[in-house]
Amino acid sequence: MAGPLLLAIDQGTSSTKALVVDASGAVVARAQASVSLATPEPGWVEQDAEDIWGSVRRAVSEALDAQTAKRIVSVGLSTQRESCVIWDRRSGEALTPVLSWQDQRTEPICASLRKNGHEATVRRKSGLPLDPMFSAAKARWLLDKLPHGQARAKAGEVCIGTIDAFLLSRFGGEAIVEAGNASRTQLFDVVQAAWDEELLAIFDIPLAALPRIVASIGPFPRARGLAPLPDGVPVGAVLADSHSALFAHGVFAPGPVKATQGTGSSLMGLVERGSVRDGNAGAPGVCLTLAWQLDSPTLAYEGNIRSAGSTLVWAAELLGITTNELADLALSAPDARGVVLVPAFGGLAAPWWDANAVATATGFSFGVTRAPFARAALDSIAHQIADVVDAFRASGAPVARLLVDGGPTRNDQLMQFEADMVGVPVERTSVAELSAMGVAQLAGLSAGLFTLESLGQMDRGGERFTPGAASAAIRAKERRAWGEALARARGEAIGSRDLPI
Repeated sequence: MAGPLLLAIDQGTSSTKALVVDASGAVVARAQASVSLATPEPGWVEQDAEDIWGSVRRAVSEALDAQTAKRIVSVGLSTQRESCVIWDRRSGEALTPVLSWQDQRTEPICASLRKNGHEATVRRKSGLPLDPMFSAAKARWLLDKLPHGQARAKAGEVCIGTIDAFLLSRFGGEAIVEAGNASRTQLFDVVQAAWDEELLAIFDIPLAALPRIVASIGPFPRARGLAPLPDGVPVGAVLADSHSALFAHGVFAPGPVKATQGTGSSLMGLVERGSVRDGNAGAPGVCLTLAWQLDSPTLAYEGNIRSAGSTLVWAAELLGITTNELADLALSAPDARGVVLVPAFGGLAAPWWDANAVATATGFSFGVTRAPFARAALDSIAHQIADVVDAFRASGAPVARLLVDGGPTRNDQLMQFEADMVGVPVERTSVAELSAMGVAQLAGLSAGLFTLESLGQMDRGGERFTPGAASAAIRAKERRAWGEALARARGEAIGSRDLPI
């Protein structure tokens, strides 16, 4: 007899993926639908909410047939995080574009709040630095541009939310948002796990305009409008995409740190809730976020890196080659010959959070060829990850292993260099599409197909890269050169502060 199946929907920045997973955790079908991005002005990145909804419907339609659709017992939804949109509560119509997490137009709002002395309060309560990446400043900008925006928001006629909340609104019922996604808005007290009145006042966002916060296992409205999936199938789980990848790695206790490496990179590791009293816990530059909420909220440290895989794409295009050819070039270079690339194309995120940093390439001489430049592009990913790992350690968080996933992690040279730079084993999973897989597993947990114990024991395969015998000496040399290049990118005098080593 055919067994139960799970449907995982992973709504990302450039596409929506749909995975069909069986009770053993194996993928039995998959599909993908693209999503467009618009950049109407420099630094602006927008999406169309209806295009996002349409991509969800297309991906589900292509992943399911009439027979498998009948076997779906639970749906999981993983979404991009800080992107923000406003919609009409009654009609469900999107009233604004989606401001992508990549959008930088709200830097003047953040700068004004810093000038007015709000930065410490925002950091202490939300666990996040004042930065255009997060949703609150985007919500403020959208409300200011929406006709009668504040009046409608105060009256509760419109809803401001992240992508998970918008998609759930298409299923009907009360407007709700999953707790982990809510923690990325900067309107959420990360320790109390609730909307915060002081943060709402700072950003001038009415509480009446926000969705109600629910746990990562709901209760959620039942799915509808996703043919051929029958209307009424339970939505068993919702997670933010990076959080879902952490769940898929089987990280249910502090120690391992996962590093998803895609366009950018997200490092995340769990932290004991009892050790955290406010969002300022840890070293400067390390975010505190809510990973998920089952019986109780689970907290995590996180560091976001803006440019990882995108650096490789840029470098390849600059050299007029493909990214595969760039990797081959880098492989021919035993090291970068003193060349250091700091890819601060849109400033630097964790742990520096420096919007004014500029991209730099230093250490060139007449003897430098394309190969060391390619190697420097690759090495820049490892150095940024090591910066965040160093900040984790400074916060007191354990870093026992680095669990990696994403396109750039297929490069063995990069993985070995990461192991040398962070000083702990790097474990590369063989499980693909982790953001979708994590929420599929949580949906299966919600449906009774899995337990946390069985998920923790699941074989994730993969390979292990350990620090080399000379890695301590290599790390000291490489990190010193990186620190000096970083100081230049940030407009600092060399030796003006302690540099990362």
